[in-house]
Amino acid sequence: MNNIRIKDLSPEEKPRERLLKYGVSSLSNEELISIIIKTGTKNYSVKVLSSLILKEFESIEKLRTVSVNKLMNIKGIGLVKSLELISALELGKRVYYNSNKINVLLNNSSLIYEHFKDLFYNEDQEAFYAIYLDSKSKLISYRMLFKGTINKSTIHPREVFKYAFIESAYSIIIMHNHPSGDATPSIEDDEVTNSMFQIGKVMLIPVVDHIIFGNKCYYSYYGKNNIK
Repeated sequence: MNNIRIKDLSPEEKPRERLLKYGVSSLSNEELISIIIKTGTKNYSVKVLSSLILKEFESIEKLRTVSVNKLMNIKGIGLVKSLELISALELGKRVYYNSNKINVLLNNSSLIYEHFKDLFYNEDQEAFYAIYLDSKSKLISYRMLFKGTINKSTIHPREVFKYAFIESAYSIIIMHNHPSGDATPSIEDDEVTNSMFQIGKVMLIPVVDHIIFGNKCYYSYYGKNNIK
C-alpha cells in the first residue's frame, strides 16, 4: 500500500487545502477521514490509515454503527483516533435526524418505522429509544436510553419519563430493535411494554406504542392491539 504522507503531497492534493479551495463536497471519503483523524503513525501515513478504515468496513454505510472496539482492531488506529471518528459520525447522524425528523407527524406505526428505521441499520446490539410527542402527535425529540439486552430490570422508567417532563411531552412512544431481524416480541418485551404503559397512566403521560424494528419489518403493540 502506498505510504505517501500528506506533507509530501502537492498543495492541490492535500485534503485541507482542497476543502478550502473546492469545498467539502469535493473530497473523497478517504480525504474526509484523513481530516478527522488528523495524523498517521510511525508506520502508516494518515492517508493509509484512512484507506484501511474504508477497506475494513467495505462501504461507507457500515461506518454508521461502528464501535470503538471495532475501529481499534485496525492496525494503527488507537483509542484517540477511534473516539475522534466515532464522535464525528455521531454528530453527522444527529444533524441529519434533527434537520429531517423533528416536528414531523408520527400518528401511526408505519410512519414511525419509515422515519426511524435507519437508526437501526446494521445495528448488532439492541438499542432502546424513547420518542417524545406533542399534543398533535408531532415529534419533539427522541433519545437512545439504553443499549444491550432489553428487559424489565435494565430499562429504567425514571429515564424515560424524566425527559418527557423536560421536553413537556404530551405522549411517548418507545422503540427498540431485534438484531436477529425477527420483530416478534419476546416475553421480556411484553414485560417492559406493560410496565411502561402502566407507569404512563400514573404519570399522566401515556406511552401510546412500543415498536420493535426487525429486518425490513416491525411489530407495533398498538397495531396488534396488544396493550394491556
